Amino acid sequence: MTTARLQTDPCSLDQARRTVDAVSAAFSATVVGQDNLRESLLIGLAAGGHVLIESVPGLAKTTAARVVAESIHGGFHRIQCTPDLLPSDIIGTQVYEAATNRFVTQLGPVHTNIVLLDEINRSSAKTQSAMLEAMEERQTTIAGTVYPIDEPFLVVATQNPVDQEGTYPLSEAQTDRFMLKDVVAYPSVAEEVEMIHRMDAGLFDKDRRRGAVVGLDDIRALQRVVRGVQMDPALMRYASELVAVSRNPQVYLEPKLARLVEYGASPRATIAFCRAARALAVLSGRGHVIPDDIATLAHRILRHRLILGFEAAATGVTSDTVIDAILHAVRVP
Repeated sequence: MTTARLQTDPCSLDQARRTVDAVSAAFSATVVGQDNLRESLLIGLAAGGHVLIESVPGLAKTTAARVVAESIHGGFHRIQCTPDLLPSDIIGTQVYEAATNRFVTQLGPVHTNIVLLDEINRSSAKTQSAMLEAMEERQTTIAGTVYPIDEPFLVVATQNPVDQEGTYPLSEAQTDRFMLKDVVAYPSVAEEVEMIHRMDAGLFDKDRRRGAVVGLDDIRALQRVVRGVQMDPALMRYASELVAVSRNPQVYLEPKLARLVEYGASPRATIAFCRAARALAVLSGRGHVIPDDIATLAHRILRHRLILGFEAAATGVTSDTVIDAILHAVRVP
């Protein structure tokens, strides 16, 4: 079956794989475990998407994002979200300069390569929405002037599921802007012991931080390779069918589970499947997508796009449970 997309050049694919391996090795040399988080960040970086992370505090989310930024010689800014954070604190503002008697524009911390929005659900809805233009359009608008954001650009936002007081849950329209949502679990006992050993060895000291292993041009080349990865139309249909089942659960899922789903995923989910699956193929050293790429990504792409009713929360049914049923309902090509 032919496609409009040509298969990636083997030389370019080899170079892309070396780039991925270098960044992955730099990540693993600092961050203990967290293989899923590493993979999600690399997919987001390679596919040009953004990543939402849910976990309790202290699981190296900031360290992970910073290490990736340092390894690609990119800029990194961390924004601690609080209820009094203003949109101008993120995108920038105009300030009066007395010496020249004019207003000058000061760009905000979003103008960098990797941005970490720590505990994004603690900022107000107005501030959360200030990120939408930057995430989707790769630009900000200050006083009517558009300021483009350099590529590559990756937003990593974190949510703390424990504290509910003083938080502002992201709306469905905002969570839909994130390509992936990863849930980070506690490390194992062995991983936690290894963390202590690395701390005692001074690995996390500021002067011991690793430098860049690749450049921004390498990441841009990686993104071009990902866009050229071959994806059979049958696999595109497979991704689309998974999304379609989430919108029509009463047709495909058992009634007890189907009635818990209020809304399914938007077309952005299908787009995310295709883009992320191509990136995962490159991470695996392939120039073509296979069905396992799509199935592997299903939870990370759909879990923040499914809206479940109150009965689901009362009975302990999560979006991951529904996604498992969706995967079983669709035939693998």
